[in-house]
Amino acid sequence: MSLDRTQDRPRDLSRPLPAGLSWGVLVVFAVALALATLIVPLPWWIAAVYAVVSVVTFAAYGLDKRAAGRAGARRTPESTLLLLGLVAGWPGALVAQQVFRHKTRKRSFRRAFWGTVVLNVLALAVLGWFLAR
Repeated sequence: MSLDRTQDRPRDLSRPLPAGLSWGVLVVFAVALALATLIVPLPWWIAAVYAVVSVVTFAAYGLDKRAAGRAGARRTPESTLLLLGLVAGWPGALVAQQVFRHKTRKRSFRRAFWGTVVLNVLALAVLGWFLAR
């Protein structure tokens, strides 16, 4: 008798969101960030933080995708992927999700991921608002 209960539960899979949605969100964010840097002005290092953390997040998704294909390989916890997205890595996560076709079907992860995107963008908007005053 196996103690692994994951076999008893149905997998939380659904159809992936259209790739165009992810790319569209990414383009809108990049344009908005560039405009905010010029208009508000947001400090240049904010865009640099997004770029650096996005590269790290992209790599984390890539490593997790590779580990997912290997039996017994150590996976990156979803909480780590979500935290990286929350702290400015979500643009890199969006690119990685599309490039690697990874973490695009699990509904619970997608909901949590988009929640972190909303929280991050709201935090950036609040920061921009304070800097514009």
